[in-house]
Amino acid sequence: MGLIVVCAYFAYKSYAAISISDYEWLHDWWDILTWAVWAVLAAGLASEVRCWRERLLFAILFAQFLLGCVFSAWTSARFDLVREARELSLILWCLAVLLSVIALLNRPNSDAHAS
Repeated sequence: MGLIVVCAYFAYKSYAAISISDYEWLHDWWDILTWAVWAVLAAGLASEVRCWRERLLFAILFAQFLLGCVFSAWTSARFDLVREARELSLILWCLAVLLSVIALLNRPNSDAHAS
């Protein structure tokens, strides 16, 4: 449930930034490092889960974190690319929310596996 809330929050933040035409990414080393750490974590989690829904979710999160890392590091990116990356970021966060809900609703019943 927590992952749904977090992804929904970042989807809202992306939408809010786009709605006021704020397409810029922060370009300091701390943000680049943070994006990179989250990308490595998402890749590691994707390799550890067995369910294809969860694997797809972590693959989308990996793509999102990699996108953030690249555009935080790329200070001379053209404005049209930055705008499209910000729009892609919103799409990826929305897909992450959708997949989180699907994974939550379709998880196996633990009582059925206990017997």
